[in-house]
Amino acid sequence: MKKIIGIITVLILFVLTILSCEKIELEKDVPDCIESKIRKIKNEEVQNPPTEVWEWKADGMIYYYISSECCDQFNFLYDENCNQVCAPDGGISGGGDGNCPTFNEQIEKTLIWRDDRG
Repeated sequence: MKKIIGIITVLILFVLTILSCEKIELEKDVPDCIESKIRKIKNEEVQNPPTEVWEWKADGMIYYYISSECCDQFNFLYDENCNQVCAPDGGISGGGDGNCPTFNEQIEKTLIWRDDRG
């Protein structure tokens, strides 16, 4: 009996390892830390509205915008190392946290991933 439980445990761990390595279909390549954030979101319940991840290009920099769950929550902007830069929008006023850099050029926004689990 102990042998069967041991085999089942090894099989479960093997399957979980394979599933955690599953490649996420993204529109563009992203840093590993952003892909990890997407994996984490996929392991949680679907948010309302579903989470979106956008790439923002401005002033020679690349940022990643991740939407938050509904109503009065900040939507955060991260740099390529997953350091939280600011919240460009959201919050009670809808105007973010007021800590975003002033972009000197138009921001080029590209949708990277949308949670389509429904």
